[in-house]
Formats: sequence, structure tokens, C-alpha cells
Amino acid sequence: MSAQCETTAKRAAGAPMSVFERWLSLWVALCIVAGVVLGQLFPAPFQALGRMEVARVNIPVGVLIWVMIIPMLMKIDFGALHQVKAHWKGIGVTLFVNWAVKPFSMALLAWVFIRQVFAPWLPPEQLDSYVAGLILLAAAPCTAMVFVWSRLTNGDPYFTLSQVALNDTIMIFAFAPIVGLLLGLSAITVPWDTLFTSVVLYILIPVVLAQAWRKVLLKQGQAKFDATLATLGHASILALLATLVLLFAFQGEAIINQPLIIALLAVPILIQVFFNAGLAYWLNRRVGEKHSVACPSALIGASNFFELAVAAAISLFGFQSGAALATVVGVLIEVPVMLLVVKVVNQSKGWYEAGLPFR
Repeated sequence: MSAQCETTAKRAAGAPMSVFERWLSLWVALCIVAGVVLGQLFPAPFQALGRMEVARVNIPVGVLIWVMIIPMLMKIDFGALHQVKAHWKGIGVTLFVNWAVKPFSMALLAWVFIRQVFAPWLPPEQLDSYVAGLILLAAAPCTAMVFVWSRLTNGDPYFTLSQVALNDTIMIFAFAPIVGLLLGLSAITVPWDTLFTSVVLYILIPVVLAQAWRKVLLKQGQAKFDATLATLGHASILALLATLVLLFAFQGEAIINQPLIIALLAVPILIQVFFNAGLAYWLNRRVGEKHSVACPSALIGASNFFELAVAAAISLFGFQSGAALATVVGVLIEVPVMLLVVKVVNQSKGWYEAGLPFR
């Protein structure tokens, strides 16, 4: 392993969970309240921001999403891809769950709960949009937060780094086809031009810029890189909060009229998180991987790259869409649910390593 890759892995393993990350659900809840109130009090300024579009891409949101995503992508060392062979079984489980199970299981759960079970309590004109938002959320595997979850479970930092780098590489090519396929199977019109534009704007270009900036900073020394990333991290937090306030300013009417929508949308997301985490954890045990590999493998299968999902939902369906709201529900429940998964895999370490069957 290169010295740079080793340094990245060690720093990722030791990175503490920030106050913002630990209380993410609280900040999102406050943004919901602030956005709804501001949207009702000052509708004209928000409508003006919503009209600032070029080729269906909202300029303010596009800038905010870049500020959110680029610092996260700068943490990824694509040089870690050569590490994939060291834990090929765990990597195989990760890829299977992330790309062959997760998006498709979410599409099924969305059909069951949104179009069947909860349909009487949801606005009928938004049902397709809610389904689309859930699919977008599941089709984007987590990036930066996986390092936090891995550290909390004493996960193998080199495995975590390599699986994130590989997932991000695959996402460039697989996100649009999988989303397009599942939207089509769900009888939802696929705006392919906007979908591919979203991939270029919110995955490809940020990855290229982030990696180029990363190389420039590392040439100036690790201290320079760390200082810049810390500064950008604060900007990323502010951009996320601003995006959420903007989004809920447009969603205010729907939330006031039907406040149960958020709770109903959370149900398929919760089931999907626990199902995919449990499946990846069990499969790693079956193939004989160590617990320190099974944990980050399970956690990346359970969490989502919600920043990308939110950006794509807004580009494809607009601020006031059910798709945008569905992706933000994923942000709302991310931290408490993932901390619960972390607790489960930590407390089951004895069972995992003893190789005992289920009881």
C-alpha cells in the first residue's frame, strides 16, 4: 500500500464524529421548521430562486450541491482500488448488496407501501414522485459517512477506503442506468437527458474536480490538505442546511396539509436499511470474512449518498416534488438509524466470530 493511501486510511479510521454529524436529525428537523415558516412568510423570494434555471438545472441548488459534495469526494483515495483484491469476498458482498439488491428492494418496498398500503393517506398526484425519490435514494451508496460508521465499529480502514473508492467509481457508470431502469419498471417517465445531465453535474465533474484539488493540496503537504478539508467541511455543512431550508420552503404547503407524509415515507427507508445491513452482515459471515470487514460492508449497504439523491431529485422532478421530499426524509433518519445498526453489529461480534447459527 502506498504511504498516501495508508495515511488516508488511518485518518479515516481515527476521524471523530462531529457535533453536526451526531445531531444531523435535529438540524434537519430545524431546517424543516425554518423552511416551512420562511416559505409561508416570504413566498416571492423563494419562487424567484426556484425560477433560476438553465437546462432544468437550478443554479442556486447546483452551486450548493457542489459545495456539499466536493469536500466529501476529496476524502476518497482512488489509489486504494488496488486494495480490492485483499478482501475480495467482502468487496463482492458489498457490490452485490449495493448494486444488485438495494435499488431493486427499495423499488419493491416503494411499490408495496407507497402505491398500496399508504396510498389512501398520500396525495395521489405525488405517488409516482415519492416512488422515484426512494429509488434515487437507494441507488446512491454512501460515501463520506461510511468512514464514521466504520470507525465506530472498529472496521478495517483499508477495506473501508477501497470499497468506497470502488463504489464511487461504479456510481459514475451505473447510477443513471439503474435509476432509469427502475423508473421505467415503475411506469414513471424517464427524462433521460436530465438524468444524464445530473450524473455529469453531480457525480462526474465533482469527482474530477475533487481529485484534482486533492492532488494539488497533497503536494503542498498533509497539513495543508487537512486544513483545507476542515474549512471546506464547514462550508459543506452550511450548504446542506441552506439546501434543506430552500427545499422545505417549497414543500411547506404539502407538509402543513398532510404532516404524516414524512412518517409514512420513512417506513420503506427504515425497512430497506435494516434489510440490506442484515443481508450484507450475514453474507460476510457466510463467506468467512472477519468482523472488521463485515461491519463497514454492512454499513455502506445500509446508508445512502443523500446529497446526490437530493440533487438528482430536484433536477429531475423539481423543488415541490414528492421525489425531493422523499430523499430528504432519508437525511432526517440517517444518523439515528445508522447508530442503531452500529450498536447491533458491535453487540453481535461474539455471535459473528463464534460462527453460531441463528436461533
